[in-house]
Amino acid sequence: MPATDALDAHGGLDLPPLFQAVRLRERGDAFAHACRIAQDAGAGALVHVGRFDLIEFAVVLEPEEPLVSARRAFFAGMAALADALALACPPEKPLAFGWPDAVLADGALVGGGRLGWPADCPEEDVPDWLVFGCTLVSERSDPSDPGRFAGSTSLVEEGFEVGPRIIGSFARHLMVHVDAWGERGFKPVADAYLARLPKENPADRRGIDGNGDLLIHGRATGGAARRAPLLPALLEPTWLDPTNGSVKL
Repeated sequence: MPATDALDAHGGLDLPPLFQAVRLRERGDAFAHACRIAQDAGAGALVHVGRFDLIEFAVVLEPEEPLVSARRAFFAGMAALADALALACPPEKPLAFGWPDAVLADGALVGGGRLGWPADCPEEDVPDWLVFGCTLVSERSDPSDPGRFAGSTSLVEEGFEVGPRIIGSFARHLMVHVDAWGERGFKPVADAYLARLPKENPADRRGIDGNGDLLIHGRATGGAARRAPLLPALLEPTWLDPTNGSVKL
């Protein structure tokens, strides 16, 4: 681990057992760094960046099933993220997902999640690691220009309590969802994610397929399932601005 990239210790995080914090300097990239160290660091390594304007972190996971289905760990990460944010937001503040990876506060983009895996791992093999990463806008330098930031917001603007507690809370909720998956199958994780994904039609029935695709059953399709694929968005996150590697503003 390059000394120029990482700072030691927990950086103020209160993490549950089995998690090990790695704090990066402000210019660091938590997701990229977690993917680099995942093979050696192992499950529970949680990389986070010390900066005031973003909450940025990534955690290493070690799945026990083939890559094609193991990618569903993304939904456990998203559900845990929403649970953590729900504890930090004002009462009655709408908190939702945009399929599949965007986090919306009161209908506006505030950040998102992403997933990484070994580039050389075949779909039918069990990957050595996965990395779930998250970036949230905590503050913006000049939120007074609504035209510049149309469709997006920040946690501070929406009244959230920001700070390292969100990361610690995420880690605890992630353990809950992973344990539920192991004990009762994937349905509890899917239900927790889908509960925050708005329906296009209230009568639609939805589920998560074995490869992570969203399945929508509605009258418009005569009961047949309409499929929204997961993989393309994981390869090109919908919320990510490729010009600066951060949340679209």
